[in-house]
Parts: sequence; structure tokens; C-alpha cells
Amino acid sequence: MSVKPEPVSALFAGPFALATLSAPDGPAFPALVTADAQVLDLRAAFGDERLTNRTLLESWETALPRLRALAGDDGPDRKPLAGFRVHAPVEPRQVFQSGANYRQHVIDLHVAHRAPDDDRPDEERRAEAAEIMDRRAAEDLPYVFIGLPSAITGPYDDVVLPAWAEKPDWELELVAVIGRPAHRISVEEAPEYIAGYTIANDLTDRATVFRRDMPQIGTDWLRSKNAPGFTPLGPWIVPAESIADPDDLRVTLKLNGETMQDESTKDMIFDVARMVAYASRTAHLLPGDLVLTGSPAGNGMHWGRLLRDGDVMEGSVTGLGVQRTRCVAEAS
Repeated sequence: MSVKPEPVSALFAGPFALATLSAPDGPAFPALVTADAQVLDLRAAFGDERLTNRTLLESWETALPRLRALAGDDGPDRKPLAGFRVHAPVEPRQVFQSGANYRQHVIDLHVAHRAPDDDRPDEERRAEAAEIMDRRAAEDLPYVFIGLPSAITGPYDDVVLPAWAEKPDWELELVAVIGRPAHRISVEEAPEYIAGYTIANDLTDRATVFRRDMPQIGTDWLRSKNAPGFTPLGPWIVPAESIADPDDLRVTLKLNGETMQDESTKDMIFDVARMVAYASRTAHLLPGDLVLTGSPAGNGMHWGRLLRDGDVMEGSVTGLGVQRTRCVAEAS
């Protein structure tokens, strides 16, 4: 089961976006979606039955002008979006995730994750977190780790909460989608390698973030973040040219209609270009790869309210649309 997509008004910024869709009982296919909620099957438009959005991104420089032309051509092959299921817009080979990249969020987590023997006042611990962030920013050291593509699910699909996940939490994030192979690129070059942007909700089980058996190991991102479906993605890839300033977008998550996260990407310690450039220092970024840029303040740990069966999350980022997912407890 899945939650229905949002109404067709104000789908995204710009004249078109990329999606992966399917008709009832049909295979998924790459699609151009126009601002007036019309769909064009890109396999037919490009004459390639094996085309996917990832292979399209592999030739982004030549594909983009064709997509612009297709978006402006009101041909007979278009169909209403309402008749299709929306999947995650791309199947990446690599997923780069960012931690501790929003100033207020880091402060909140630093206070929430108090060690049992730490009896200092909250204000002292907040000041300590701010000092740590200032040092990281000066040293240009974002915190980037690897996620699994198998954790990705569609933007309106149900999210299964595993029985072992004691404290499942939400983390809505702006995502940069890579459009050119990138390795050791500069911050100034980074925007040229970003094809577009999308939305991810990087769910995390707070109870398994830190290893209880060996605390000195540190964080366990495999277990805490990579259960199947723990990364709802999409609904669209909006071309970078349609987003005027990725470092000034509103990231908003509502839980059962109540706003929990509502922050500007201005609060990021490391902006989008710095995150992409930093990831490329070590890794070879490939077309279709995702760079998640971190989550703002307002997680469940902050509110003292974690996810449970029946919850509906609605996440939006300015110009990138809305995703809606319902939480379902794992069947025993």
C-alpha cells in the first residue's frame, strides 16, 4: 500500500522534472513530467527501451537540451500523471549521507545524547557543540558516510518499521543528484556536476546508532539507517537550473499534519557545493549518485516522540515537491 501523491498543483519549480513511473501492473519507466502534470515516456522519446533515469544522467549534458525541447512540445503522446504510480526517481549506485550538518540540529542532538555521567547544564553542552561545529567548519571537514541503495523506497510507499527498531526517527534532507563523473573537484566546480535535486527522508533508529557492545567503535550506520525502505526518495529530480539557490530552500516535515521540522538550508554548516566537493575528495562520484546534505533540527529525539505504526510523514523542500509516507509496523 502507499499514500496517495499530492494534488497536481505546484508540483515543482521549473517547466519539467524527471520521474520514474509505472502504469497499473506495468513496468517502471523514465518519464518527463511537466509543470501541468502531464507525463511523457522517455523511452519512446529517446528511442531506447532500456533507458532509465540513471542512464539518462550518464549523458546529462546532451540529454538536458532534448528534455527542454520535449517539455515545450505539447505533443499527443502525453498522459495525465494521475494514472501512474510514482517510484523513487533514480536507482543510484552510491549514496553519500551527511551527518551533523545543520547547526541547530547538532546542538539539539548533542544535548539529547547526554552520557549517563554528564551532569553539566544544557547551556554548557550547547556551547560545547557550537564550538565543535565552528572548528569543523574552519577545518573544512564535513561528516560523510555511505548508505545503501537497497534502503531506498518510493516517495508515497509505506515505510515498514522493523520490530527491532526501538526508536525510529525521521530526517528530511535536500539531495544533490550527480550528473557527471566527479573526482577531486573543487567547491567552485561542484555545481557543474549536479544535475538536479530531490528529497530524501533518511530514517534512523536512534537506539542502534551507537554500539552498546563496543562503544569505542562509534556509530553503526548499517543497522541504524539501512533497513529496507528507510530512505523514501523523490518524488522528482528537478533540474539544477530550475533551483535558483539550493542554499536557501525550506525543508519541512509534518507528522500527522503537525510541523516537526521547518528550517532553511541556510542553517547548513557546509553548503551543497562543499558537501559534493568533499565527497569527491575520496570517492569517484558517478551519474545518478546521491549526496544527502543532512537534516535540520526537529527530529523525534528533540520532540520526545518517535515514529510508530500508522504515522504519516509529509516532507517537502522548496521547489522539489512533496512526499508522503505512512509507517507500518513489521508483521510479527
